[in-house]
Amino acid sequence: MAVVASAPGKVLMTGGYLILERPNPGLVLSTSARFYAIVKPLYPETRPDSWAWAWTDVKLTSPQLSREALYKLALKHLTIQTVSSSESRNPFVEYAVQYSVAAAYATFDQNKKDLLHKLLLHGLDITILGSNDFYSYRNEIERRGLPLTPESLATLPPFAPITFNTDDANEGNCKPEVAKTGLGSSAAMTTAVVAALLHYLGVVNISSSKDHPDRKDIADLDMVHKIAQTAHCIAQGKVGSGFDVSSAVYGSHRYVRFSPEVISSTQVAAKVVPLPEVITDILKGKWDHDRIEFSLPPLMTLLLGEPGTGGSSTPSMVGAVKKWQKSDPQKSLETWRRLSEANSALEMQLNLLTKFAKEQWDAYKSAIYSCSILRSDKWTEQASEPNKEAVIKALLDAKEAMLGIRYLMRLMGEAAGVPIEPESQTLLLDATMNLEGVLLAGVPGAGGFDAVFAVTLGDSSSNVTKTWSSLNVLAMLVKEDPCGVSLESADPRTNEITSAVSAIHIEE
Repeated sequence: MAVVASAPGKVLMTGGYLILERPNPGLVLSTSARFYAIVKPLYPETRPDSWAWAWTDVKLTSPQLSREALYKLALKHLTIQTVSSSESRNPFVEYAVQYSVAAAYATFDQNKKDLLHKLLLHGLDITILGSNDFYSYRNEIERRGLPLTPESLATLPPFAPITFNTDDANEGNCKPEVAKTGLGSSAAMTTAVVAALLHYLGVVNISSSKDHPDRKDIADLDMVHKIAQTAHCIAQGKVGSGFDVSSAVYGSHRYVRFSPEVISSTQVAAKVVPLPEVITDILKGKWDHDRIEFSLPPLMTLLLGEPGTGGSSTPSMVGAVKKWQKSDPQKSLETWRRLSEANSALEMQLNLLTKFAKEQWDAYKSAIYSCSILRSDKWTEQASEPNKEAVIKALLDAKEAMLGIRYLMRLMGEAAGVPIEPESQTLLLDATMNLEGVLLAGVPGAGGFDAVFAVTLGDSSSNVTKTWSSLNVLAMLVKEDPCGVSLESADPRTNEITSAVSAIHIEE
C-alpha cells in the first residue's frame, strides 16, 4: 500500500525582492514540472525487536541521484538520526518527516495515536522523484550531439539520472552540485513529501489533480502548507517569503507573505519543547499570508529558457539588496515604490485581459490571434472595433508595465552591485520582446543567470523556441499548470495503481 503525492515547481513573474516584505504581493505561476513523493511501509510486519518500540526505521531513496539514506526516528521525542547514507544529508526531507509525524501526534486522539504508533512500527519507505524540468540537461543534449530544442529534451527518459556541475579549476576540493533550472525544487520536494506523509498517516485527505479547480480540500491544503512552510524554512536555516512553498501547495496565485514570527519562534522552541507541542503552536499560529486566485489569461503560453550560464545564488543576491537598502534608504525606498507600482500595473492589465476573455470572448480571441503573428509595434493596426481595441490596449499596457519592471530591476541590481538582469540576459530579453506574438519576457524571481521566461500569444511560442535555440538558449518543456499539490493514482515511473486511502483509515 503506497501513497503518491506530487507538487509543482514555480515561476515568480512579478514581486522579486519586494515579496520578502509584507504587504508587497507577487504573482507566482505553478508549472507542469512536478516533484513526486511515494510513501509506503518499509516492512510488511512490525519489527519484533524491542528497539522497534522506541524507534522506527525510515528509508529515503532518490533514484535520480543514485542515493539512499537510512534513518532512525525516535517515536517519543521524534528526533531523527542518520544510520547510513551514501551521500550528504537531505535536511528538507528529514524535517518534513519529523514535522509530519509530529502533526499526526498533535492532532489525533488517543485511539488514533495508538493506531499511528502501530503504523509507524512498519517503518517508512520514502522515494522522491523530480521531473526532468527541475534539472539542467544541456550538457547531456550537447554530449549526444542534439540541437538545443524542446524536442531534444523530450527524447530523455522521464526522471533521468541527474548530471552534476563540475568546477574544473577546483575539481578535487568541491562537492559536485546538481545543476538546476530555478523552478523551486526544494519547495516542491518538501511539499510533496509532507502531503504524501500526512495523507498516508491519515491527517489529511488530499484531492487528485483531476479535481482542480473545484477543490474541496482547502482545510487539508492549509495543514500541508503550514507543515511544509515550517519544514522548508527550518531546513534552509532562515524564514524566506514562502511563495515557492505556497505555489507548490495551492498552485498559481497572487501571494503576500506571512509574518516571519509565526515560524521563527519554532527555531527556538524546538530545542526545549516536545515537537508535537511546537507543531500545535504552529498549526494554531496567526498565519496572515494572503492568497488570491490568479493565472495567465486564456490563449497565453508561459515559456522558460535556459541560457546555460549556470544558476545564481538567490541568498547572496538578496543579502546584497538588503545591504543596499540599509546604506541608501531614501533611494531604495523610491525604487521599491516605483517597482511596486509597475508590478501592480502589470497585474491589473492581466486581470483586465482575463475579464475581457470572460465577457467578450470573440473580440478577445480575435485580438489575441491577430497580434500573435505580428510584432507589438503593429498591434494597434489590428483594432478594427471598440472591444478588440480595448483588448489590444490592455496587451500594450501590460507590455509597457513589464518594460518598466525590467528597467527598475536593472537599476536596483546596479545600485546593489548584483546582476539582477545581467547584460547577457538584457540582450536576450530585448530580442525576445521584439518577436512576433511575444507579450512579456523577463528574469523570474531574484533574477541572475537562471532561466528566463516569456509569455506568448496564441500559437506564437514556436517563434521564441527557434530564436532561443539560435541564441544558444534551450527552451524547456515546462508550461504553466495552475494545479497545486495533489494525490496521484499511480507511481509515475510505472503507472502502477496505488492507494488513495490512508493506512490509518484502513486500520480503523
